[in-house]
Amino acid sequence: MTAAGFVALAGRPNVGKSTLVNAMVGRKVAIVSDKPQTTRRAIRGVATRGERQLVLVDLPGVQRPRDALTERMQRRVEHELAESDAALFVVNAEQDVGPGDRFIAAALRGADVPVVMAVNKVDRLDRARTARALARAAELEVADELFPVSARTGAGVEPLLEHLLALMPDGPLLFGEDERSDQPLEVQLSELVREQVLRRTFQEVPHAVEVVVDEVERRDELTVMRAYVWVEAESQKGILIGAGGRMIKAIGTAARRELERELGGRVHLELSVRVRRWRADEALLDRLGIE
Repeated sequence: MTAAGFVALAGRPNVGKSTLVNAMVGRKVAIVSDKPQTTRRAIRGVATRGERQLVLVDLPGVQRPRDALTERMQRRVEHELAESDAALFVVNAEQDVGPGDRFIAAALRGADVPVVMAVNKVDRLDRARTARALARAAELEVADELFPVSARTGAGVEPLLEHLLALMPDGPLLFGEDERSDQPLEVQLSELVREQVLRRTFQEVPHAVEVVVDEVERRDELTVMRAYVWVEAESQKGILIGAGGRMIKAIGTAARRELERELGGRVHLELSVRVRRWRADEALLDRLGIE
C-alpha cells in the first residue's frame, strides 16, 4: 500500500528549515542563507522512500505582516497549514524559546493536523545543553513528538523522516520517484542567483532583492540565461554593481557555478540590476509567484 501527503514546515526565520528540507530530500531544492526572509515562496521538496512519500512545504518564516510581501507570505503559511497532513515545527537549539516561537506554537495548536517538532543545530551543543533545549521546546506544549537533529550534518534526520512518513495517509504517490521539487525551472534558477546575492550583501539590501529569470535558451551543450536583479533604491543598485562592476561580476561568477551544477553543463549568465519598488507591487508579486 502506498502512502503520500504534505508536511508543512513552520518556524522563525533562520532556524534552518531550508537546510532541513534539503537534508530530507537528499538534494538542494531550497536556497540557504542567514538572512531573514530568505524563503519567500512555499517551496516543495519531495522525499520518497519506497512506497511512501512526503511533500515537504518549506513555508516562509512565520511573522507578523508588515507590507504586501509579508502579508502574502503569511497568507501562504496559513493556506499551506490548512492543506497539510502534518506540521513540522523547527526551533533553534542554540537559542532560548522566544515570542516568535510562542506565536507559531499558538498558530499550530489551532491546526487540525499532528505536529512534530525538530530541535535543530544540536551538533553545536553538548549533551547537557541539548537536554535543556529539548526541555524548553517541550514547554511549548504543541508537539506530539520531539526530535533533536542537525540539518547541517544529517544527524537525527532519518528518524525524523521515518516518523513523518508513518503519519502520511494511504494513497498514490504524488510525484515520480525521481522528482525532488515542483518548482518551475525558472524559479529554481532565479533562487540560485538570489542566494549568491544574499551571501555578499548586508543591512537592507538582502530584503530588497529579488531575481527574475527573463530567458533561458539551450544551445547544444551551453545554456544561455538572462536574469534581472531587482532592488528598490539607486543606492542599493550601486552596492550590487560595486566599484568597477566587481560586485555583480563576483555574484555572476558564483551563481554560474551553482547553475552549472544544477543543469549539468556550461552556462553563460547575463545579469542586469534594475530599480523598482517591487515589494509593494501586487502585479509584480503575482508575476514572481509569491502568492
